[in-house]
Amino acid sequence: MPSLFPAPFRLASLLLAALCTTGAAQAQGTAVAPTPLQVKPAVDQAYTQLLAAPAVKQLLDAVKDDHERSIEDLRMLTEIEAPPFKEHKRAEAFLSRMKALGLSDARIDAEGNVVGLRKGTGNGPKLLISAHLDTVFPAGTDVKVKERDGKLYAPGISDDTRGLAVLLSWLKVLNDNKVQTVGDLLFVGNVGEEELGNLRGMKAIFREHLDIDGMVGVEPAPEGTVLVLGTASHRYEVSFKGPGGHSYAAFGQVPSAIHGMGRAIAKIAEIKTPSFPKTTFTVGTVGGGTSVNTIAPDARMAVDIRSDEMGALLETEKRVLAAIDEAVAEENRRWNVSTLSVSNKLIGDRPGGRTPSDSVIVEAAVRANSAFGHKTLLTGASTDANVPMSLGIPAIVIGGGGRTGGFHALSEWIDVTDGWKGAQNALATVLGLVGVQGVSEPLLPRRPPRPKP
Repeated sequence: MPSLFPAPFRLASLLLAALCTTGAAQAQGTAVAPTPLQVKPAVDQAYTQLLAAPAVKQLLDAVKDDHERSIEDLRMLTEIEAPPFKEHKRAEAFLSRMKALGLSDARIDAEGNVVGLRKGTGNGPKLLISAHLDTVFPAGTDVKVKERDGKLYAPGISDDTRGLAVLLSWLKVLNDNKVQTVGDLLFVGNVGEEELGNLRGMKAIFREHLDIDGMVGVEPAPEGTVLVLGTASHRYEVSFKGPGGHSYAAFGQVPSAIHGMGRAIAKIAEIKTPSFPKTTFTVGTVGGGTSVNTIAPDARMAVDIRSDEMGALLETEKRVLAAIDEAVAEENRRWNVSTLSVSNKLIGDRPGGRTPSDSVIVEAAVRANSAFGHKTLLTGASTDANVPMSLGIPAIVIGGGGRTGGFHALSEWIDVTDGWKGAQNALATVLGLVGVQGVSEPLLPRRPPRPKP
């Protein structure tokens, strides 16, 4: 491991930029001006003590030594398919490994999350460390791991099965080396991160566990990347209904559901949104009608709206829904009828938020990155961390090591050569936040428990 930077150090340039790397990162972030970041002396001092301690050096060496074994976990879990809403088989395997590695009280909760608590010495913070169980791939996908040119190929192997394997490796080395943290570590393999999972797993975690003080998520990300912005999104299924009729005989007597939808799409396409905070929309899918010579009785479309700030999201959503209503009214007026109607169903709701760049959880990640020779890039996306961010709970997402690519494609891959370095780096971030008995006090402050929702 490279030598530590002297205290205090200054990271000259951190960009809040797009993270366009993972399926978990369902939304792209927005580039802004460079942001100088001063890491507080207390953070630097804590890491100087932490990384100089023989027990911590031994622990990080153990991560390297466990690398080959952890790849066995990666292969095993990858080859258990975990489509959205059907993660239970992988959850059971992950639970079995957690118990075998020392979390005998680990369990699967009502939502399907695997949850295990490794207690600290007491009076410290509770830090959630997580990776998601689900992938985007449907049941029946070939998930056999194939090795080629030094890379491992399989759907979902990096997003986010690598994260699950890293959590298991951390658990093993902590227990094998009898390292006792001051704060509690809540190990979680969660469901519902991908597609229309709607962050259901992480929402359930924060409904049930009201005393979580912070979160570190592990996702595929380049070295030095720290995700601090959670892009919010709403998704709608819009259905247009009319009486339908023969294209010739009923012409001029009935409205067309497809024409009404077309008017709506045209109006939505003209909506202007701010570039900062980045706010986007798209009509992603369309369908409807029964035949070429039928005035369509039905039509449907799916609309995706996203923004880096909830206020801008809600304003754009208001304008999109208004455009849909106006389009239906216009189609009815065109034929002097009132028989075309529309209904909107919210099918995706991801809250958004931001972890301030000067918060201790971000500075801990920056300081750990510097110790391993990495400059830090602050990024934004839509991940499980959206949930705690929306609640005002400090949260970040960082990588677990290894070069990755092909996300959400059957050709997804990971190169785990020296992947242990990223796992060490991320674990150092975690240890600084919760503290190590006899070495360093926790940097992450405790929060008052939240009231029950």
